[in-house]
Amino acid sequence: MAEARLRKVVTVADELLLELGRPVAAPVRRVAAAAVISNPWAGGGFVADLGPEVERIAPGLARLLTDRISEALGGVDRIESFGKAAIVGLDGEIEHGGALIHTPFFGNVFRELTEGTSIIVFSDDRLPAGEPLTVPLWHKTAAATRSHYQTCQIRIPDAPRPDEIVVIAAGASGPRPNARIGDRATDPLIRLADLDDDLETVT
Repeated sequence: MAEARLRKVVTVADELLLELGRPVAAPVRRVAAAAVISNPWAGGGFVADLGPEVERIAPGLARLLTDRISEALGGVDRIESFGKAAIVGLDGEIEHGGALIHTPFFGNVFRELTEGTSIIVFSDDRLPAGEPLTVPLWHKTAAATRSHYQTCQIRIPDAPRPDEIVVIAAGASGPRPNARIGDRATDPLIRLADLDDDLETVT
């Protein structure tokens, strides 16, 4: 396999202060950190066992990206939500990106470093350079906490090149701005059989 070389690291952050002109109750900062690496399987055709390269590459990526998120948010204790993603260049397989983010060599390391316990929500795609990817996030210890369901978007103008992979980790310091749709602990029990038969259909 080819060596997976790190070409660049990109960190993007935003902090929303107003929503519809109204100050948000708790300003939230969202950060995505991305590592642009050469695809170690590029040019090798179908590779049946992706494991050796994953074990070699993924833990270091998880540590690098977690460090960038933690630095941007002000420490691990400021990370309330997390997510992960991968963008594969056009000459690679979706499975190449999945291999680098979905196995314990990335996921378990990322979770432990962020002091999380939840399964890590994700997105992945195969895209040309410069296309954006939306990364979902949810609470790092209580995945069903609806207030923390949110997304951040990342776009790198020159990545991924066809033989590259962009590996992304993301975090947020709090809930969605002015979240107010309740949660599973306060939801009423809703079953289709209990709803009116003449439900209005949106067309």
